[in-house]
Amino acid sequence: MKIGFIGLGIMGKPMSKNLLKAGYKLYVYDIIPENVKEIEAAGAKACGSVKEVAENTEFILIMVPDSPQVEEVALGDGGLLEHAKPGTLVVDMSSIAPLIAQKVGTKLAEKGIRFMDAPVSGGEPKAIDGTLSFMVGGSKEDFAQAEPVLKHMGASVVLVGALGSGNTTKLANQIIVALNIAAVSEAFSLATKAGVDPEAVFDAIKGGLAGSTVMNAKVSMILDGNFKPGFKLNLHSKDLTNALDTAKNLGVPLLLTSQVFQMVQYLRGQGEGENDHSAIARFYETLSDVEMRKS
Repeated sequence: MKIGFIGLGIMGKPMSKNLLKAGYKLYVYDIIPENVKEIEAAGAKACGSVKEVAENTEFILIMVPDSPQVEEVALGDGGLLEHAKPGTLVVDMSSIAPLIAQKVGTKLAEKGIRFMDAPVSGGEPKAIDGTLSFMVGGSKEDFAQAEPVLKHMGASVVLVGALGSGNTTKLANQIIVALNIAAVSEAFSLATKAGVDPEAVFDAIKGGLAGSTVMNAKVSMILDGNFKPGFKLNLHSKDLTNALDTAKNLGVPLLLTSQVFQMVQYLRGQGEGENDHSAIARFYETLSDVEMRKS
């Protein structure tokens, strides 16, 4: 099966490599030539444009940073709307605003091009080992075609509803992750300031009710002072912006999300935007004048 893959960044690279390992023939494109060359070296066919991807495939995956990039790939000059064949299935794995996913799907449908939104959770580590979680919005028929492909990149692939539902679910996911990191940071700053070894605190509570996947993934990074991005703070800022915008349109109060969003904006202003979102801990370290590190 020939698959088009557009967007070869932190997430797209390992995801595309997993599809190559599964035996799919990939036609890949990215605006950064070096990214394309890396995946070409792994066995993919390099393309010089979205048009070239569309002309060679009828199943296309998109993994780009945000709504504007998805709109450009799908609806812009030289994009999928112009060049994808009728009947092509486009699966957007980016995290974007639900209303934009619906807009793109409506426009593509006018040309007989099918579209699904399927954002992921798990960050770079799970993209590398192929255990991402996919939250998919679209028709049951399209899902049946997409699911076997997505399962080569993820451990969980769930159809949550109609088009746009995938990104709505991802917004809920990102709210929970951001608030969880903030809660962990707040609690561990208190413990550290009180003179308790934060590593001992982690060992004591991780198996109880306070334990979580987020805690297990992020506390070790915080305690090591390692904020190398698996998921950048800038990208989480984008997701929280989409969540707050969506909530405003629906009349839903997101009080805690708004507070964490302001923390994230402060950190971005301090030059932390390209660091991992576990850098939310730095907000508390600054306020508390303490570093949460292994002793």
